[in-house]
Amino acid sequence: MKDQNLNSENDTFLAKWLEGELSDDALKSLVSENEYHSFLKIRKGINAYENLESSTDASFSKIQDHISKKKEKGKVRQLNSNSWLLGIAASIVVLIGLFFILGDDIVTIETNYGEQKTIVLLDGSEVILNSKSTLTYDEDDWENNRILNLKGEGYFKVKKGSTFTVVTDNGDVKVLGTQFNVNSLNDLFEVSCFEGKVSVTSKAENYILLPTNSVRRINGFDAEQWKTLDVNPSWINGESTFKSVPLKYVITSIESQYNIKIESKEINSNLIYTGSFTHKDLDIALKTVFNSLQIRYIEKEKGNIYLSSK
Repeated sequence: MKDQNLNSENDTFLAKWLEGELSDDALKSLVSENEYHSFLKIRKGINAYENLESSTDASFSKIQDHISKKKEKGKVRQLNSNSWLLGIAASIVVLIGLFFILGDDIVTIETNYGEQKTIVLLDGSEVILNSKSTLTYDEDDWENNRILNLKGEGYFKVKKGSTFTVVTDNGDVKVLGTQFNVNSLNDLFEVSCFEGKVSVTSKAENYILLPTNSVRRINGFDAEQWKTLDVNPSWINGESTFKSVPLKYVITSIESQYNIKIESKEINSNLIYTGSFTHKDLDIALKTVFNSLQIRYIEKEKGNIYLSSK
């Protein structure tokens, strides 16, 4: 009975704290140190939810399923979709533990076709993910091991004084207070530095990039380096730009932006392309890319584009 009363009090403290009725210092004086740190993690999760504006349907269903299995073991208040936050705070965290429900502290952010998403990291750094990209990191070990795993493309704005490593299948990027873009797509690996300095490691080779410097490796061949006059990657402003890349990468980028399938077996997808396409109009994007290469395109079924030589 004593434990039940204590849990009830902690429920109340947590709910009031999340509503802003209790300060951090006040809460810390009312609960144990372990509970206080657990509550801080809850608030981080809530802030991440608000920043990302991502759907909570999957997490809510997972929590509901777990609660239904626990009903016979203790009193747990039922959640509803309009008050899931208070339900987590008051009913789940104290009684059975947030991490027992949701698993470890690995945070995963994904973008859909044609979607960009901005993520604010725990140190205040910012990442903008391009379409069909995935970013993962360990929130619990962030202070000691600042590693971000990237599949796809991301633009990183690192808070001054903060350092972390971006790990991809094609190479790693180590940074300290800088702005840079990383694109790791299949066997394409491209890094551009816009501010500060970044260290790039790929195929056991290391490159130090300063502002305007870019490095790229395609299909495992020797890396290429060049300079750019851009102040940020063009894709964050609604336009993808390419400099002397095989057409197959441009096709993949169009597919990711517009959620379409492009059949290219009738053409040479290794043709070199330099140019750009808009994210706002599919027809204009197709004309811009394929007309310049003398390639015919036709939509035989909705969402399926077929290419052929003119």
